[in-house]
Amino acid sequence: MDTKKYEALKLENQICFPLYACSREIIKQYKPFLDELDLTYTQYIAMMVLWEKKAVTVKELGTALFLDSGTLTPLLKKMEAKGLITRRRSTLDERSLIVSLTPEGERLRERAVEVPAKMAQCSPLEPEEAMELYRLLYKMLK
Repeated sequence: MDTKKYEALKLENQICFPLYACSREIIKQYKPFLDELDLTYTQYIAMMVLWEKKAVTVKELGTALFLDSGTLTPLLKKMEAKGLITRRRSTLDERSLIVSLTPEGERLRERAVEVPAKMAQCSPLEPEEAMELYRLLYKMLK
């Protein structure tokens, strides 16, 4: 039997698997910090965009997070129910839904400000290695 033929099918030869497993582990590391904020990881990254931009369309948010509207809609409904955001139709284009921070959502930023530093302490990477990984991952995303 020609085993070389199947080398590409070995899990250890897949770049996707360590990326997937690492992503899951990193999100697991975030959980205790985000539980204190009553946010899921996906809600947290959405809030990061909103803390920076204050208001965005659902389409812009989806583009920034690499998520589709089918994933964003239930996420945003939950965030709206928590009082963190509002959703309203654009006055310029009623097809566009604008997501905005509420004062409560803005206040949450102060509680979240320590999360990146706490997460950095969980990483075995040196700062230079982390920056190189960041660069390579964004290269792949493009």
